[in-house]
Amino acid sequence: MDDFWRRPRPVHCLIGAALLVLIFFAPGDAKQEPCQTCRQLVLKIREGIEKTTRLNFGGGNTAWEEEKLSKYEHSETRFLEVIESACDKSDFECNVMLEANDEHLEDWWFKRQNEHPDLFQWLCMDTAMLCCPDGTFGSDCAACPGGSEMPCGGNGKCNGDGTRSGTGKCDCYPSYGGPICMDCSVGYYERERIENHLVCSECHKACTKCLGPDSDQCVLCKKGWLLHDNKCIDIDECGTQLDRCKSNQFCVNTDGSYECRDCDKSCVGCMGAGPARCKKCNTGFYREGAKCLDIDECDTEMPTCKGSNEECVNTHGSYNCVCQKSFTRIGANCIRDMTQDDGDKGLFEDITDDEIVVLQQMFFGVVICALATLAAKGDMVFTAVFIGALAAMAGYWFSEKSDRILGTLLKGR
Repeated sequence: MDDFWRRPRPVHCLIGAALLVLIFFAPGDAKQEPCQTCRQLVLKIREGIEKTTRLNFGGGNTAWEEEKLSKYEHSETRFLEVIESACDKSDFECNVMLEANDEHLEDWWFKRQNEHPDLFQWLCMDTAMLCCPDGTFGSDCAACPGGSEMPCGGNGKCNGDGTRSGTGKCDCYPSYGGPICMDCSVGYYERERIENHLVCSECHKACTKCLGPDSDQCVLCKKGWLLHDNKCIDIDECGTQLDRCKSNQFCVNTDGSYECRDCDKSCVGCMGAGPARCKKCNTGFYREGAKCLDIDECDTEMPTCKGSNEECVNTHGSYNCVCQKSFTRIGANCIRDMTQDDGDKGLFEDITDDEIVVLQQMFFGVVICALATLAAKGDMVFTAVFIGALAAMAGYWFSEKSDRILGTLLKGR
């Protein structure tokens, strides 16, 4: 049996190979607490023991199974099956701990299972000395503050609780404070205390220390509040010029503090929101009564935009020069859009309002001449006047459209 402990076995080779890979390729994450690693290792071993029991036994000849189980239950074969599934290949810390405690696990498996059925107690606490009983901490498993039965008064967690590390300092839950979490923290008051049981409730929102939940039970106030007759009164930082707002901002008081908000775009300095609270008007604005109003730079007798084919568009506090319709800006100039349909426009497609007025006047003149001619029953004088008026109207109109008319006639339109 002594040779059994000395000879190399497959589990050693497997674990050693896994460790070599993990040492070189393990990610640089923070190490887990050794006690927690040991706890997880024991849990996986327990799962492996249950799994091998289910897979190898369950139904059939009971006498035969019992005989077989007596040989398999504490066999090396089963031990190897359990150990090989105890750690994932990627779990570096688990594999390191398994390698370090392989002999301890073999000792427990073959010799001590019946005597020490609690593997966690035997391995993690008593043998490897990585864990402590609950409520204790450190290398000597000293009691946590407040006692091991109720560490930190039950209102917090002991640093290192159940491990061989930690400081033992109490990390109190919200609303509790003090060395052993048996006091109420800032902003809370003692609502109930029965022996070691403490209940803390929240003070009024303005209090850091109080005797009860109401606004008139304050003892100390939070920053931004002033104590008066057991009440915490809000300090108006804006009214006392305690604010630190910039020159183009205004101050808004809030409970226990204040906010700085930007002035309206029309203002240079302000006393509040909107164009009516400006100290001075910004460039592009003018004052009318209490308000700073936008100047319409486009509404002037002299053209604001000097470029050819440009027009002015007013904006809030300024203006833009844009190209007129049917023009596109190329560099500094507005160039007429050249579309495919420019040469195919009809005779009257781009008629202007002035041209419509002239046409109307000529039309009425021709109508009058025609009526006069009819009244004269074809008198040659009136007929000549009618024809002359008609020719004058056509000449005036077609003088501006001659190129288009000629092009239309040549195309047969």
